[in-house]
This record gives sequence, C-alpha cells and structure tokens, in this order.
Amino acid sequence: MSISDSDSSSSGGTEYKTFGQISRERLLYEMLRSARLRDSKGTWKVLIMDKFTTKIMSYSCKMADITEEGVSLVEDISKRRQPLPSLDAIYFIQPTKENIVMFLSDMSGRCPLYKKAFIFFSSPICKDLVAQIKRDTSVLPRIGALSEMNLEYFAIDSQGFITDHVMALEELFGENVENSSKFNACLNAMASRIATVFASLKEFPTVRYQAPKSSKDAMTMTTFREVVPTKLAALVWNILMKYKATLPSFPQQETCELLIVDRTIDQIAPVIHEWTYDAMCHDLLNMDGNKYVYEVPSKTGGPPEKKEVLLEDHDPIWLELRHAHIADASEKLYEKMTNFLSKNKAAQIHHGSRGNGELTTRDLQKMVQALPQYSEQVDKLSLHVDIAGKLNKMIRETGLRDVGQLEQDLVFGDAGTKEVINFLRSNQESTRENKLRLLMIYASIYPEKFEGDKGIKLMQLARLSSDDMNAVNNMKFLGGSDGKKTTTSTFSLKFDLAKKKHAARKERQEEEGTWQLARFYPMVEELIEKLSKGELPKDEYPSMSDPSQSFHGTPSSSSARSTNPAQSTRSRRTATWARARNSDDGYSSDSILKHASSSDFKKMGQRIFVFIIGGATRSELRAAHKLTAKLKREVVLGSSSLDDPPQFITKLKLLSQDVLLDDLHL
Repeated sequence: MSISDSDSSSSGGTEYKTFGQISRERLLYEMLRSARLRDSKGTWKVLIMDKFTTKIMSYSCKMADITEEGVSLVEDISKRRQPLPSLDAIYFIQPTKENIVMFLSDMSGRCPLYKKAFIFFSSPICKDLVAQIKRDTSVLPRIGALSEMNLEYFAIDSQGFITDHVMALEELFGENVENSSKFNACLNAMASRIATVFASLKEFPTVRYQAPKSSKDAMTMTTFREVVPTKLAALVWNILMKYKATLPSFPQQETCELLIVDRTIDQIAPVIHEWTYDAMCHDLLNMDGNKYVYEVPSKTGGPPEKKEVLLEDHDPIWLELRHAHIADASEKLYEKMTNFLSKNKAAQIHHGSRGNGELTTRDLQKMVQALPQYSEQVDKLSLHVDIAGKLNKMIRETGLRDVGQLEQDLVFGDAGTKEVINFLRSNQESTRENKLRLLMIYASIYPEKFEGDKGIKLMQLARLSSDDMNAVNNMKFLGGSDGKKTTTSTFSLKFDLAKKKHAARKERQEEEGTWQLARFYPMVEELIEKLSKGELPKDEYPSMSDPSQSFHGTPSSSSARSTNPAQSTRSRRTATWARARNSDDGYSSDSILKHASSSDFKKMGQRIFVFIIGGATRSELRAAHKLTAKLKREVVLGSSSLDDPPQFITKLKLLSQDVLLDDLHL
C-alpha cells in the first residue's frame, strides 16, 4: 500500500478548463470514476463522507452526477450503517483521527462492512495516522486505493470558493483576538484549504498580500489585526513550498497570481444596496442559501402549494439575468413573456380571454396545464416573474430608490452630512435596516464624525437600537475611526487635493452609461485591474517571493509605481432610473468562460486569484466574472465566507460582544 497524490485529469491536454470545471471533474472523474475503473466488474459502490466533505461535494456535484459514476448509496461515516459486504466503498474524508478510527472499524475484523475500500483524503494525512492504518493487517488487503485529493474548499460558483470559516471576522478582527487560541487555529485551517485550491488546479502562484498600514509610517504602531493578511500569506506560501517539493505534478515555477487581502480594503461593499438581480434576491428575499420558496396554484383546485427551487447554474434564465440590473432583468423577463406569447397560439388564446391586461404570474402558471409541452419553460419563466415582481414591489414600498440614490451619492462625493441628516429627518418611516446601512456607509467615509460621542446624536436621529449602534461603532475594528482627526476616509482613494469632493470611489469613465443606482463598484475590482497591469504598489502589496520583503511586509526600498490615474472631470449626475440603452455595463451576461469559443480559450492569460479574509460579497464575486471578460484572464475569488448584508451586519455586531457566531444561524 502506498499513498499517492491524485493527478488531475484536467491537467493534461490543451483544453482550457475553468476553476469550477476542474473542481467538479476532480471529484467525479479523478475520485469516483477512477475507483470504478479499478474494479473490473464495474459494480455499484457506496460513497462514504463526513460532514465537511459532504459539503464540498454538494457545492460541486448533483446527486445525479454522483449516481452516473456508479454510486448507488451515499452514507455519513459518523452514523451507524448497514453492512453491504458485496459492495465496494469509496471514502472521501478528512484525515482526522476520528475518521480513521471509524474507517478501521468498518473494514477490520472477519466481517467488514464492505468488500473493498478506496480512500481519498481531502488534505495530506500525517504519518502517525498512516502508521495506524498499516498496523491493522486485516484492513490492508481490503484497501483498493489510498490517495490524498488535496481538495478542501467549497466551489460556490464557477469562479468562486469559500473556506467555510464563518467566524473569521470575529476570530481574527474582534476584541482581544491576540489572546485568543482561535486566532492561529483559524488562520492555519484557512491557509491549508486555500493551498488545496492550487494543488487541485496544479497552479503555483506568486503570493502577494495587503501589508500593514504602519509599514508606510515608521512612527505608527502595527496592530495585531493589521498583520492578518501577512500571516495568512506566509502560511499559504509555506504549504505551497511543501507541495512544490513533494507533489510530482506540481509546477516548479509561478503560473498565476494570488492576492490576499482582508475585509478592511472595503467596508462599503458588504452593506451598500446592490441593484443586480442576484444581489437583490439574496438581500431582500428570505432565502436559505440559494433556495427560494414560492407558491404555485394547486393543480387540484385547492389552496396554493409551496415549491422550493435552487437559483443556480442549471437554470438558464438565472444565468442570463443574475448579473443584470433589476430594471434590465424585469425588462428582459417582459420580452421573454411577449416572445413566448407571440409564438404560441394556445397561450395567445388563454391570454386573450383576459383582454389586453398584463400577463401575471398566475396566468403563466395556468399555462403549464394548457401547454404541457412547454411546462418546464413556463415554470422557469413564471418563477422569475414571481421573483422580479416581489423585488419591484419591495423597492416601491420601502422607498429603496431614494435610499440607494443617497448611498451612491455618498460614495461618489455628491452628498455629505447635510444630505444624510435631511434624509433621516424626512424619512422617519424608512426601515431600521436601511437607515443602519446608510449610517454604516457614512461612517466608513467620515470616520471622524463618529469619534467619541459625535455619532450618537446622528444614530439617535435614525432611531437606531443600541444593538444597531454597536454595528456602526464596531466598524473601527475593520480600519474605521481610529481616533485620529482626519479629513479622508481609511478607504478613500488619494484624490487630487484641488478637488473638493469627499469621496470613497472615483467615477469611472467607462461606466458612463450605467444605471444611476449601479455606479458603485467594489475596491477589489480596482485592485485586480492594477494587479493585471503590474501597477499594484509593491510597498502596499508585497510579494512573499520578493527577498526585499520581511515577514511583516516592510520593503527595504520603495518600488511602487504611481497608481493614481487622472481623475474624472464629469459633472455631477442627476438622479435617474434610466440610462442609455446602448451601454454595456459588463454584467448583462455570464462569465466569458461559459460562452467563449475554443479560440477565445487559447487567448486566456494566467489566472488571477484574490482571497478576502473576513467574508466576500456578491458584488465582488460579480466583479470576478466581469473582469474575466475584460482582462481575458480567469479571475477566481476566494474568501472565508460569502456574506449578504444581513449576515455581515450580524457578524459586525458581535465583534465586541461575548457572543459566539456558531450560536447563530448565519
């Protein structure tokens, strides 16, 4: 018996495969199919996983995919299982002592649970556990394979992954983290899981990281929180060096770029209202992950029935609309309905009985019975009509356009304290959450306004609870107000001093035609563009492979390029719900990788990976898709978690409280 590192089936040949494709194919083909091929009889197998690997598998594969690879039953290793001595078993488990004990219990003795075992570990197994397996002589002949998959991340998107560290914000940035035993444990586990991304893709990255702010000012004391990206980069780099020395197919030269940053790069992105279809669904609707529950008319004439659907890549309408502005999405849905009606006489007759009124969700759902051959098409269309209708209704009823307009104006320097106070005074009926998010954006741009007791009156005017006030005040843990009197935000760009705007973002010339409520872009978008152009300042974002950098990221000499382009001189825009129809905001279609031709694939440059410690947002994930098309380089976004605004706000409230995040349903 020998331990082998699995060779990725996707690494050979010249065909370009995306991050999501490689992750899926490693699980299905390299693991499940390889175990099937080694069995000459080709019998069905049992797949046994722990809770962690089950989650990994569920993000990348459907049950139908698993069944197609010869798996007839999926079991939990921690639960009591029925013996199936005529079947082989595939184990996909973490290499923990508990799992090894369970595995040996399954396969040792005179009556093992399964005929043969093919074991795949999600990460490297220690020598002690290997020795423990070898000591059981009854088990050794029953092992068909023993491999290290090195796949311990969750592929949440074709170009995104998480390490599933939901508590990272609290454990790494909360109060007294330097005295917490969880700090190093969280960073070590995160680094290990990030490294498996590169083991899976057979990529060796140049590792760059966000340096402490104090590295640019010798008089400033470095805080414990500021070195989080530095520490994580060093841990990832050490694991990659081990891969380089031990994995046969691992590259010996850098093949891609990895940038490690934390949530302090952008406090605004997690709380600002995003106006794309995907973001609004997860922000405004009561969804459980990607699961959406809605009502459909009963086929028997009874009360409406509840139906659950997953808003994921298998739905072509979702793929087409998810990155579109909600107004664009609504318009496209109307066009789809009109086209459907024009091409189907039965639908016209049904709709004609209502005169020329608007086609409602209920009308569409009734068509399912009238047009059984179009059942699936109408089901999907009616689903998205239902969703878009709910979103537009909520936008109207909560006055979200006015809130969104002020948010955008604050970010781009077109509004300030006066406008915020006027809004709070004249919109007392605005929802508590909307006022909270508005003040969080204001606090990130004007941290000096919240020093001492300065912000209390403003928060009282907004009628925030003490719990909500805690969320605003806790922004200081992410680089907000630090007690210094300053006229620029921690997250403001270095603007021309002659310009009087106090802005956290600069206007982008290429976005001239975008919706007024969609001007905002996450800071990570700008960082990726600069990284791709070689313009990312080396003093602010050093490289682990640069000998001039110390562990704490302080360069021996400044080698940064000038990164401040000429500022936009465009005039202040008036509030409007419309924009030019011929504009291209880059969000209306899915990733270039899904629709590109083979010739496009050949032109793709090296991959860019960005990892955000403390939670990523949907706007940042969308930026990865947008920039892949723009830069002709696959951009993969990783993070400790993917947070929607309510989740992020909950976590922020806990940074100075003795409440554990695992007690909450996040």
